[in-house]
Amino acid sequence: MDDYPTFTGRDALLAMIDEALALGDHEAVTSSLRDGLCRLIRDKSVFLPECVFEPVEGHYARRELYACSKTGISVVAMTWAPGQGTPIHDHCGLWCVEGVWQGHLEIVRYELEETNGDLNRFSMHETLMAGTGTAGSLLPPHEYHTIRNPNEKQIAISLHIYQAAMNDCATFEPQGDNWYLRKKKALCLDTVECR
Repeated sequence: MDDYPTFTGRDALLAMIDEALALGDHEAVTSSLRDGLCRLIRDKSVFLPECVFEPVEGHYARRELYACSKTGISVVAMTWAPGQGTPIHDHCGLWCVEGVWQGHLEIVRYELEETNGDLNRFSMHETLMAGTGTAGSLLPPHEYHTIRNPNEKQIAISLHIYQAAMNDCATFEPQGDNWYLRKKKALCLDTVECR
């Protein structure tokens, strides 16, 4: 057994992931993962460990629930306290499927219009309000987005399935006139204390 937390429905989640990965093609894999994640959330057949329902002061929490050395897949639960969110960021070329486990998340997608060294010009593509039981995917090069918990009183939980462990990403700091400065950011994992 691995060192990741056990929880009700974990085997069903991992079987769904393996089934999707067998499809091979990135679009087919992410489509299957989106459908499977929505089904597992709505059927209430998976119960995430209690620790993922605990927010962290000062930043949204990232807790890795599973990683596979063979396939590279990483499953990360994120806990969003009221108002917590991200700047515009990328996924460093990795695909990802994100499902809302609890609450609502506001996702704003951006399109990269122009690059000049570390300066990047973006246009806002769309704003989505994702509720419990919904899932979406990011396929490079369409990976630029922000995520935020818009609720002022309740935490939100999301489950992210990454193509590989995402240890860093690029974030984009506003410079004016839709230009943003690209900065590399190391991504930390918060402790999973529910073994």
